[in-house]
Amino acid sequence: MNPYLKPVPRRNKYTLRDYFEGIKNGDITLLSQAVTLIESTHPEHRQLAQEIIELCLPYSGQSVRIGFTGIPGAGKSTTIDTLGMYLIHKGHRIAVLAIDPSSERSKGSILGDKTRMEALSREKNVFIRPSPTSGSLGGVARQTREAIILCEAAGFDTIFVETVGVGQSETAVHSMVDFFLYIQLAGTGDDLQGIKRGIMELADGFIINKADGDNLTKARIAAANLRSVLHLFPPAASGWTPKVLTCSGLYAQGIDELWEMINDYITLTKENGFFIRKRTEQAKYWMYESIQNKLHDIFFRHPEVTALLPVLEQKVLSNQLSPFVAATQALTPFYIHLPPFSSLRKETDFFLSSRNVLPFGKRQID
Repeated sequence: MNPYLKPVPRRNKYTLRDYFEGIKNGDITLLSQAVTLIESTHPEHRQLAQEIIELCLPYSGQSVRIGFTGIPGAGKSTTIDTLGMYLIHKGHRIAVLAIDPSSERSKGSILGDKTRMEALSREKNVFIRPSPTSGSLGGVARQTREAIILCEAAGFDTIFVETVGVGQSETAVHSMVDFFLYIQLAGTGDDLQGIKRGIMELADGFIINKADGDNLTKARIAAANLRSVLHLFPPAASGWTPKVLTCSGLYAQGIDELWEMINDYITLTKENGFFIRKRTEQAKYWMYESIQNKLHDIFFRHPEVTALLPVLEQKVLSNQLSPFVAATQALTPFYIHLPPFSSLRKETDFFLSSRNVLPFGKRQID
């Protein structure tokens, strides 16, 4: 054996109790490893992760959850860095769950958010966790909500969730935070072009960022234009009227007004009961979202489906089958277990037979 090559030590295998106690005591190393278990696709890791989450659940829910979205380059990470330092000086503990877009080509992510949050990354009362989107809708990793539970159990009282901001549906991040902030820029052509109606209806507050130097006047004009547009929208169920502020994340200008706006929203919604109702609706949303994710995993791991999909794919590519008929055939391993006279099975049987497709139990792989 080469004397210069030292054996790589095995990573300690922590027990469920080790993870739970470590997270409860604020151990960042064990918290990071627990989040890694959540993100893992290995069945054994996922099982352990779920057990950790169940133990931590009674100790969660005491934080303020804030979502940040906006077009790339709007200054989301800089704003988080500055606002986070502002809160650290006030005695808060901050967890940042920053989402990096996964490449459609390589499936990889840069995960470089810590480099854009230089001040926060040096603080001991801060936990920054960049995660890949892995193709999930809305630019939010599927496991982010579970990571929030662990961070809250570890004693972090303020949770920041940063979305990719690439124009995808923002419903996912809105369904896991208490306050949803949209960050916009001025002087980029049409100031309202980057804000779609759906996102405007979801946002609880807006900031026109980089409002400094020569851009200050443009930012104020953009903020005034946005306020006039917001008046056209119906009242929010929260009873809150979204505000528009100007801000400079780089120079820490307007940060105190930003935190005051968030605090005013939290106070109002807690007083009128909307805060609790929203969190209850979010829990229900994620239950059904988890069902869909689980069904997705079960479908693509099914051995018969795995064997059938390449055949159906070739038939679609050669125009022998339409994508819709092929999709129905791919689902037949699940339909076959339905009662013979169930409406769904009868409907699908009719659909397949009317297109000269072999019915249940008679399908063959050519």
